[in-house]
Amino acid sequence: MVRETHRYFKFDWITIILFLLLVGFGWLNILSASHTGETIDYLNFDEPYGKQLMFVFLTFGLIVIILSIDSKFYERFSSIIYIISMLSLVGLFIFGKNVNGATSWYAIGGMTIQPSEFAKAATALAVAKYVSDLNTDIKKFKDQIQTFILIAIPAILVLLQNDAGSTIVYAAFFFVLYREGLPKIYFTIGVVVVLISVFSLKFGTIITSVIGGVVIFSNHFFTKKRPHLFQPLLILIACIILSSGIKFFYQSILQPHQQERISLWLRLEKDPLKLEKMKKTFAYNLNESEKAISSGGATGKGFLEGTRTTGKFVPEQHTDYIFSTVGEEWGFLGSALVVIVFVLLLIRILHLAELQKSQFSRMYGYAVAAIIFMHFMINIGMVMGLIPTIGIPLPLFSYGGSGLWGFTILLFIFIKLDSNRINEW
Repeated sequence: MVRETHRYFKFDWITIILFLLLVGFGWLNILSASHTGETIDYLNFDEPYGKQLMFVFLTFGLIVIILSIDSKFYERFSSIIYIISMLSLVGLFIFGKNVNGATSWYAIGGMTIQPSEFAKAATALAVAKYVSDLNTDIKKFKDQIQTFILIAIPAILVLLQNDAGSTIVYAAFFFVLYREGLPKIYFTIGVVVVLISVFSLKFGTIITSVIGGVVIFSNHFFTKKRPHLFQPLLILIACIILSSGIKFFYQSILQPHQQERISLWLRLEKDPLKLEKMKKTFAYNLNESEKAISSGGATGKGFLEGTRTTGKFVPEQHTDYIFSTVGEEWGFLGSALVVIVFVLLLIRILHLAELQKSQFSRMYGYAVAAIIFMHFMINIGMVMGLIPTIGIPLPLFSYGGSGLWGFTILLFIFIKLDSNRINEW
């Protein structure tokens, strides 16, 4: 009986400890970024730090539920979980609440729930289930298309809700599929599309086409197995069409605030007066975030001592810009520590994924790591001005019950799947 009881506690505690470190330190920074006076009432649920503390306590109950469910349930019912999740996204178009221009929340009493945060885990389960099926071969075009559809459905639904940041996260699944044998051509196409997009916006279609032509035909004439000349011509035409399409998408499809953010990032505006005006209007958060981080120095100003944080210079600092609080109050050392903990968590998940004995568990583990990595990379890059401003939270760190619970579900399902390996006699 004792031996059987011990089986229920055999989980990867290293991953769990890293999770607790991020959640705990994240809450401390939410407290710093959101408290309004000297007196702190931890049970004041009108304040973000009070609400987040409640979310954290409820998270432990959620963890118990996830770990109590038989691991085979997640694989067996992955399709049903995926369908329910997609229906919850569709329901937003009818019952959703609009917040800051995005219809991404259900209002339930005094709380709001963001189903897109839970759709990531549902999509990870569905993709892992489909690709690991005996009748699926990811190297076959038919199976590739069906897998892409599974990923595209939630991505498109989220995009239609005007949540471009969450849509980008679904690109993380290509890392997972690449690990499982997806042909390299897709990765190459992805890199080329990104380069053409940046060059087209920065230098225009003509210059981009000339550069593309030089690269394509140089590669053609210096290749030993030289294909027919028709092939590089066709590739060049496709690049020109793509470049023109990118310009059209930027000018006619993107909303003005999205255009301005990309314009600031690529420095497309040549008029210094207009550029300065754009910075004050569309890059205020970024500028204040950079100032807060730089003011922290090596060791920071101390917990609850950040003048720019307590002065509310960075709007909604407890959400997407929470890392600027770390930079100001904990300095370079504290910021580096947060990055190290995230990196350790990612490495640990990938290590455990490789140890899995089923393709389903391995794929799901890689999906967990890829999704967390995308959030981490984009959020840190955004706060430091390395990439355009995209509304995306720092996993397990930023304020928000849906985000915390979504990442908890995502991670602890994998911990439960991994427990099968640990508990084998």
